[in-house]
Formats: sequence, C-alpha cells, structure tokens
Amino acid sequence: MDIRQLHPWEVSLEEARDIQSRLASQVSQFDAISEQPRYVAGTDISPPDPNGVAWGAAVVMSLPDLRVVEVKRAQGKPGFPYIPGFLSFREAPLVLSALEQLVTTPDFILADGQGLAHPRRFGLACHLGLFADTPTIGCAKSILRGRHGPLDQERGAWAALEDKGDMVGAALRTREGVSPIYVSVGHKVDLPSALRRVLACCAGYRMPEPTRLAHQAAAGRLEEREPEQTPAGAYQAAFF
Repeated sequence: MDIRQLHPWEVSLEEARDIQSRLASQVSQFDAISEQPRYVAGTDISPPDPNGVAWGAAVVMSLPDLRVVEVKRAQGKPGFPYIPGFLSFREAPLVLSALEQLVTTPDFILADGQGLAHPRRFGLACHLGLFADTPTIGCAKSILRGRHGPLDQERGAWAALEDKGDMVGAALRTREGVSPIYVSVGHKVDLPSALRRVLACCAGYRMPEPTRLAHQAAAGRLEEREPEQTPAGAYQAAFF
C-alpha cells in the first residue's frame, strides 16, 4: 500500500500542534468509499514492552463476510511521548509502516482512535487517512472531545457527539446493552457512512472486527498472513 510522506515525525510539541492545525484543513468529509467495498483494514498499536519496543498492526478483512485476508506488523520504539491529543505522533509511524507492507489495498481503514472528535479536529484517523490517501474512520473506546445525550440500548442506536457547537462524531451502540464506541470522520467519508460501515464490521463484540483483530495482531496473538489469490467478483457487499 502506498503511503505519502507529508511531514517528519521527530518534531517538538509546538511543531506537532502546528502540523495538526495545518493538515486539519485537508480532511475531506465527502464519502469516497465505493458502493460495494471489498476490503477493510483495521489498525492498532501495542503498548511498549520493557525495552520500549511497540508493534503496529494492520489487518485486512474481506467484505461482507469479514474473513481475514492479510495481516502485517511493524516494530519500533515510539519517538514521541504519551500526550493526549498528540497520540498520532506516537502511534502513526508504526501503523503506517504496517499499512505500507500490505499487498491488498483496502477500500477503507478503521483506526483505533479519534478522527474529528479531537481538540484541533485532527486525530489519529485523520492523520492515517491523509498519509494513506484512503477513506478512514475513527473508532475510539472513550471520548477525547465532546458530549452526547442518551441513546437507546439496542444495537445500532447512536447519539451525536458535539463539541463547541460542532458535530464531531457519534456515540454508537454496536451491541445491545454494551457501552457505545465513539465514531468520527477520519478522511474521505461522511458520518452517516462511517456509522453504517462500522456497524457492518461488527460481529458480536463491542469493537469492529478489523480493529479488534488488529489489537490481537499488535499484541502478538494473531500471526502475520500473506494474502491468497481471490477470484474476481468473489465477494458481494450485500449489506453495505
């Protein structure tokens, strides 16, 4: 998978803030995901081990059957401190290294992190989307920015996540009676499409399958996998 180089990663906190503010204007909220996507990639990163080494992972799954097609990992020492609001400078380099190894090009990416639901409207999902030039959706386990009202208990219920008068994402119930996840636009997608795609990628767990398995891969619990040859037209994205 081709990855662009938009800026260096070894930067100061002030430089990182300036980069986020500058690149935020390049985020697209126009839905560019095809009507019948064939592949989705999920990404995540492991905590550093005692030697400071972490693993980034990318897991490609077919649609709509959510079968694992390809798994790639990349290791390294994060070069940026853990600072809320700047996690992409710590996590994105390893995730992008894993994405760059992919033979299968995903139609969209699910990132374990925020998109527009970020103080400068430029979270990890936005960063990955711009570097990969691919539709990307943020799927976070907790809120970084914004508030939402109550939502029903059934699967698929959602409530707008608002910050300073802006709708920056949504709280989405992916499993009945389970705490919601927080979905936001990363790049080249609109929020209604993002909610629909995320929900269709869930298979009985709180988190969508691509990011759930990427978490396992980053932790070393899912082995790397090369893609198999797939006959043309083998998948029909019936519910997308």
